[in-house]
Amino acid sequence: MDILFTICGRAGSKGIRNKNIKEFLDYPLPFYTVSAIELYKRAHPDIHCDIVLNTDSIDLIEMFKEQLNFEVEIIIRDPLLALDNTSKVTVVLNCLEVMKVRKSINYDMVVDLDITSPLRTVKDINSLIQKKLNSDADVIFSVTEARRNPYFNMVKKTENGYERVIKSSYNARQEAPEIFDMNASLYAYSPEFLESGKEIFEGKCDVIKMLDTAVLDLDQENDFELMQVIAKYLFEEFDKYKEVQANVNKILKRKEGANE
Repeated sequence: MDILFTICGRAGSKGIRNKNIKEFLDYPLPFYTVSAIELYKRAHPDIHCDIVLNTDSIDLIEMFKEQLNFEVEIIIRDPLLALDNTSKVTVVLNCLEVMKVRKSINYDMVVDLDITSPLRTVKDINSLIQKKLNSDADVIFSVTEARRNPYFNMVKKTENGYERVIKSSYNARQEAPEIFDMNASLYAYSPEFLESGKEIFEGKCDVIKMLDTAVLDLDQENDFELMQVIAKYLFEEFDKYKEVQANVNKILKRKEGANE
């Protein structure tokens, strides 16, 4: 089986300055994503995996080339794919198109890992890939159980005051339909679906559940600080998270050793 892992990140950031090259608990944030993929590859030597970084950030490219002792292909993103309204699916498709030609491989699956999501485990990646292999869905993505429910305890402003987002007569959260938050961490695509040009919800979707880490999106500086607090706890208390951080250190040390 041939899997293409994609890591996509634009230059700059409106909410958090230089988010994609910022240090997270002493290591560059993107390397947690690379570490998780490297651990998956090591655990599955029978699966051919290519990894590609798609970016318009010169700083990010230099970081990967200079600090990382692990093979990652680089695609310099076309400016037309770096606009505010460019969909992530379009960029992932670009990765697939370029890498099919570059490697002469018809990939069986494309797995996208968000560059700003450090709190994932190898088990999460494996669950995603296995779910995709055993499903007829076009896209599998990761979710967490939602803390709020539009049928029960979420409201919107109307002309007559505030009311539930979705009108209902539920009196307990347990009665309401189960709701999930997309945590934008992991996606697995069928190459054929990507090449169709459709957006995610135009295809058949399925999900895997991940641990609720409270912070879903790194949009503001306080999000970054809170996620570091949560990550420190997870890295100290749970081996499956600890191994990802420890492997970042190993990757960098191999690079340092190579330069000695």
